[in-house]
Amino acid sequence: VAEDYWQAGIRHVVALRGDLPKGSEGPYAPRADGYGYASDLVAGLKARHDFEVSVGCYPETHPEAASADADLDSVARKVDAGADWLISQYCFDTDQILRFRDRLAARGIATPFVPGIMPIHNFTQIRRFSERCGAGVPAWLVKLFDGVEPGSDLHKMVAATVASEQCRRLVAEGFGQLHLYALNRAELSVAVFRLLGGRPALSLAA
Repeated sequence: VAEDYWQAGIRHVVALRGDLPKGSEGPYAPRADGYGYASDLVAGLKARHDFEVSVGCYPETHPEAASADADLDSVARKVDAGADWLISQYCFDTDQILRFRDRLAARGIATPFVPGIMPIHNFTQIRRFSERCGAGVPAWLVKLFDGVEPGSDLHKMVAATVASEQCRRLVAEGFGQLHLYALNRAELSVAVFRLLGGRPALSLAA
């Protein structure tokens, strides 16, 4: 697969272990010819070609990690394997993102760190999803969306405002790049971008 990507002109790969297949139970187990950890995948990609590789990280700690320090060890292994960028899981607590940046620096990890931002298309769904993936949902956010109907204009306005304000603070704190999780629904991310002063060029397919 990696060879096909390279031949197709793809030079930047986001290397994630990914979720277990639907219906699977128990801890993750790689195929006999697969990679056990994302760090192994990074090393495999770098050994084959000079891909630019982004990897995941978790400001609130990966839910399967034994501890926050153990999770940081995993990040360090991915960096040592050749990762060029760190893209974080979304985190609604901006202070937590800033503390994670400090922990990376204290560990000597200088690889560029890009915070993940989740524009909330449906608060009820994202709250359930966050419980499964270990992302916190602050009380202030619960209160903000209380009584707001998913899909309504008010929901979209609140969601775009929350995401854009988080982006503004992170930029003010020195972050030069942010990653928005569009989830194949670009409209809300475009709204956030416009609130930040951008003017994206959209190509609409029939």
